[in-house]
Amino acid sequence: MAMEIPPFPRAEGDPIVKYPDPILRQVAEPVKRITPEIRQLVSLMRKAMLDANGIGLAAPQVGVSIRLLIYTDMSDENNPQVHALINPVILKMTGEQIEPPEGCLSLPGLIGNVRRAQTIWVKAVNLQGKTIKFKAEGLTARVIQHEVDHLDGILFIDRADPATLRWVTEEEKEKEREAVAVGK
Repeated sequence: MAMEIPPFPRAEGDPIVKYPDPILRQVAEPVKRITPEIRQLVSLMRKAMLDANGIGLAAPQVGVSIRLLIYTDMSDENNPQVHALINPVILKMTGEQIEPPEGCLSLPGLIGNVRRAQTIWVKAVNLQGKTIKFKAEGLTARVIQHEVDHLDGILFIDRADPATLRWVTEEEKEKEREAVAVGK
């Protein structure tokens, strides 16, 4: 039997759209031009993601159905960088990773195991309007795949092994808060 997932309330002032908002199930529209509004949206998304202790966020998660995402590049743990990708396409995927369990800012407190590629090659446009191609691995690859899924109306609960879907315990939440407080 599938896990029953209730609607998530959205707190006043919280810019992040919560499940089951229909925008989370839409295929997002391509971005045609990089405008000041797009740059402003990226700034809003960055703040929302960091305020929620997230490492990735797609535009539909803030109520804008366009092919734009931001992610935190964790390849240098001492200097994580937030990047924006416009109209991203995953060109190639190799390898497989299952751990750690995946979660989502639009389904707070719910986690589950999702099979993702260990290494991906991505093509996108950056905020300067330049087409870029790059390779991402590990956690960064996982985050980009998760956010590209959002652009296609796919949620992690659609890909998760149903037997692994579960609610994060209060003890786990407290450990996460402590880790954030000490900067880990």
